[in-house]
Amino acid sequence: MSIERVLNARSVAVIGASKIETKRGFQTIRTLIEDKYDGDIFPVNPKEKSILGLKCYRSVSEIKEPVDMALIVTPAQTIPAILEDCGKKGVLGAVILAGGFGELGSEGKELEKKVVTLAKKHSIRLIGPNTSGMLNLKCNLNLVGLRNVPKGDIALLTQSGNMALTLITEATVKSKKGFSYYVGVGNEADINFHEYLEFFREDPATKAILMYVEGMRQGRQFLEQAYQTTIKKPVILLKSGRSSTGKKSAGSHTGALAGMSEVAKGAFERTGIIVIENSDELFPAAETLSSLPPTRKNTVAILADGGGHATIASDLLTDLGIEIPELSEKTQSKLKELLPSAASVPNPVDVAGGTDSNPAVFAECAKIILKDPKIGGLIIVGLFGGYGIRFAESLSVIEEDAAHMMGKMVRNGKKPIILHSLYSSAGTHALDLLRHYGIPVYDSLDITCKCMSVLVKYGNYLKAAHTKTSYIIKTGEKAKSAGIDIIQNCIKSGRNALFEFEAKKLLKLHGAPVSKDRPSTTADEAVKIAEGMNGKVVLKIISQDILHKSDAGGVRVGLGSEKEVRYAFEEIMKNARDYNPAAKIEGILVSPMAAKGVEVIIGTKTDDQFGPVIMYGLGGIMVEILKDVSFRVIPISSHSAKKMVDETKSSPILDGVRGEPPCDKKALIKLLLLCSEVIEAYPEIEEMDLNPVIIHEKGLSIVDARIILKDKPEG
Repeated sequence: MSIERVLNARSVAVIGASKIETKRGFQTIRTLIEDKYDGDIFPVNPKEKSILGLKCYRSVSEIKEPVDMALIVTPAQTIPAILEDCGKKGVLGAVILAGGFGELGSEGKELEKKVVTLAKKHSIRLIGPNTSGMLNLKCNLNLVGLRNVPKGDIALLTQSGNMALTLITEATVKSKKGFSYYVGVGNEADINFHEYLEFFREDPATKAILMYVEGMRQGRQFLEQAYQTTIKKPVILLKSGRSSTGKKSAGSHTGALAGMSEVAKGAFERTGIIVIENSDELFPAAETLSSLPPTRKNTVAILADGGGHATIASDLLTDLGIEIPELSEKTQSKLKELLPSAASVPNPVDVAGGTDSNPAVFAECAKIILKDPKIGGLIIVGLFGGYGIRFAESLSVIEEDAAHMMGKMVRNGKKPIILHSLYSSAGTHALDLLRHYGIPVYDSLDITCKCMSVLVKYGNYLKAAHTKTSYIIKTGEKAKSAGIDIIQNCIKSGRNALFEFEAKKLLKLHGAPVSKDRPSTTADEAVKIAEGMNGKVVLKIISQDILHKSDAGGVRVGLGSEKEVRYAFEEIMKNARDYNPAAKIEGILVSPMAAKGVEVIIGTKTDDQFGPVIMYGLGGIMVEILKDVSFRVIPISSHSAKKMVDETKSSPILDGVRGEPPCDKKALIKLLLLCSEVIEAYPEIEEMDLNPVIIHEKGLSIVDARIILKDKPEG
């Protein structure tokens, strides 16, 4: 069932209504009345006859009129019986505030499962449990009980009531922006993040979607909806749980596992979501993106009334990857006509006192700068908005006129202005006017520059939206019958991991350039195989009980003579038995020695939130030490594969260093795409690890391959 009738409920029953002012069952009814909610309100409490002048009902089923939404403020154990009663009445949705469900362990998970089963039985959509409630400010449906929430065009989704309160307070105190909706997502027991995203994408009152996420249950569906949403309107997201302690905290709070930070960040950014890493930048970023046009140029001008602020802003923007190009000669010439001779006009532009007696000069300069074709946006830094305080009260009126001029520039043009002011919190009318026109004003240079960077980032995404791909995995579509046989034979033999030669055989079926490895069971057989390889060889133990072969002394490389092969065979067998006497040893794999090159790693795993993901980085032992890796959610495109390689710090090594020839990047990108295809083709695979893969001047060598299957393979 669509969640539209839930979020736009025309009537609401407050179950657990109360006359006690500190109780949510009182606060919600009071707020609904004060805000003039344009639907019907039904208090439910068998012990009361009326609350705040409204008739009180013993149960929901006793109400004669239709009930769209039930706000349930009673303890967790009472919820099943209440939902049964709501089902009899035909209630469409319920907000469950209580904690004590999936976030508290096995007992809570069982209760949550029971509640969801009952809700589905009666076609009731659930918000929560473990939520602070929801707000629809279009129709004044306030199920949070919070007073004076500012109305606006930002939809707010969070898994933390305190974060919601922080963001609402920030909007109230520091901004002219407000909210269209707020939903405390809670445990996502029923309605998931992606469903809210789909709803807000089509909501005409919402211009931007602001999210605080700890974990999500349906990560891949969320990515699919996010990809479709960000083309239409911006999504701004802060994901907590980057540290191990943070992950534990997030898991206990929401009942949903927090995924790997690197995977989540990469997945979100690939869909066009603006990922914020500092909480104090979250609301400003949403305010900016909901108010100003994104810029599709990576170039910004700085207009300042002091050199210090201009220098700091230049450094901050440069660190964020934004260019500060020199203004055109025509632009500089016009600025010189307007400003004193001491002014600096290349970019940053320092007015050098040219605004002290007439702050309207800021608006004139802004008009000139924004006409420069090189410039995508403008940051104004310094005292604007406070000239009437700093110099003379008469300047306040001039500042207000200048604010009108700049506001109209932004409304009528396609280039954004963001203002930094030392007087941001002074509440002057000039700054209020700028905010009214949608020009954000901040007292922090860091936040000012960060907000300009999100406009650049979002604009760049929209410009390159054609490079994105679907997140739907077409399971089994490209599977090979011989590949299915390899996996099924492994399962039938009681193993959960393919032997290396099996893994390479599977990869070869999909076009991977694997070596002609052959297993041996005796030293004589190993010698014979080695002789047929015409070069030095590598010997590796084959055992389902020894996955990390090097740790067990199960690998020997660079073997040339018959004597070396025989000795290595016996040594590896002895090492393996000493390492794990109970290990079942199938034999020893003989492989040709790979040529020199750059070692990289390609790996895949199944992420808790996003399903199959792929990793690329510098290989061998260096991957554990440097951790210079990049992640993408599978499937990937050739564009994504190239970006995976390019964004690692070690990427320049592939271009050739210290006289070494450049590596074959095309072959590497082809292998990344091939690995993505293999994981899509065989849903039984849990992990795949190619380490190392040696990249040569032409081609590559897959030196080692490991494929681990899921404990309970999917069909």
